[in-house]
Amino acid sequence: MDRQTYMEINIENFNNNVSILNKLSLNNGKQIMPILKANGYGTYINKVSSVINEFKIIGLAICSEAIEIRNNGYSNDILILNEPYIEDIENIIKYNLIVGVSSFKFIDTIGKRGDPVKIFIEIETGMGRTGVKPENLQKCISLIQSYSNIEVVGCYTHFCVADSDSIDNTDFTNRQIKTFDEAVKSLKAIFPNMKYFSSEASDGLLKYNDQEANLTRPGLILYGYEPYVGAFNGLDLKPIAKLKSKISYIKNINANESIGYGRTFISNKPMRIATVGIGYADGLPRELSNKGEVVINGKKSKILGIICMDSFMCDVTNIDCNEGDEVYIWDNDLVTIEDIASKCNTINYEILSRISDRVPRIFI
Repeated sequence: MDRQTYMEINIENFNNNVSILNKLSLNNGKQIMPILKANGYGTYINKVSSVINEFKIIGLAICSEAIEIRNNGYSNDILILNEPYIEDIENIIKYNLIVGVSSFKFIDTIGKRGDPVKIFIEIETGMGRTGVKPENLQKCISLIQSYSNIEVVGCYTHFCVADSDSIDNTDFTNRQIKTFDEAVKSLKAIFPNMKYFSSEASDGLLKYNDQEANLTRPGLILYGYEPYVGAFNGLDLKPIAKLKSKISYIKNINANESIGYGRTFISNKPMRIATVGIGYADGLPRELSNKGEVVINGKKSKILGIICMDSFMCDVTNIDCNEGDEVYIWDNDLVTIEDIASKCNTINYEILSRISDRVPRIFI
């Protein structure tokens, strides 16, 4: 390891989460398809072959992610959830990928090419992003049937408000389920060999049970983080990632001295200041400047001044620490990624997945 900054990934916790979610899904007659996109939400668990080879099917977002996993020896089903670009078709065929489809143009293109291709039909039920609208499903089916090289192996949809407990949103999700289930019944009648029917991602898996679906898509919850407050509801899902660095320098300052670019922090008393070797180029949100906290030797330390590209400064006046001591950006206890997300006016998904490639991942 060439840096003192790294993300620590707990494989035991990940396997614990898989076991719990697998049992929850199986109780509802479903198997899980782990969502490993964006390098396993920034954890790099997708690079651990001994872990992912246990899954019969995995879900990714883009073809380059799938190519890497194929080259690492994974031979089971891979679904590209987002309809790729026309330019990706060569790799879809070469690496035997299942692809989600929404547009007639894409279906027509792979059909005219003639090579065997497996697809999931995405059903638009209210997400407003991609997918075949129900009123266009029969036209879509007819187009697929006109090509002998296209095999429909599944279909899926996306819930957009499954995390909300409001009556209106619950009703909307139930309407989405009804729309999807009607599409599933139509597709089963025409493509009886379809294997996969999926509507429930993290939120849906925890709160709903679509009777026509047989495949769940855990994402954030797989890594031990709640998509909304109280989501786990007693499930012993454990966070798998901790972001660490070390103190590189400690100095004492007097009253009326400034810290960092722009002189946004001016001391009003003598203080002890630590510099830590992680910055916004590593994915540490610059929004934490002058308001974020980190953990040093079991105590919280406030970030002072503007976060730099490669480092930040924090207050250790009342903390017993030395150069070389560990600093937790989040430890899932005193500081969580939810705490960080709240201070940055964003979501925990973003905080976890934005940590850059120059931060090594260490698996324990």
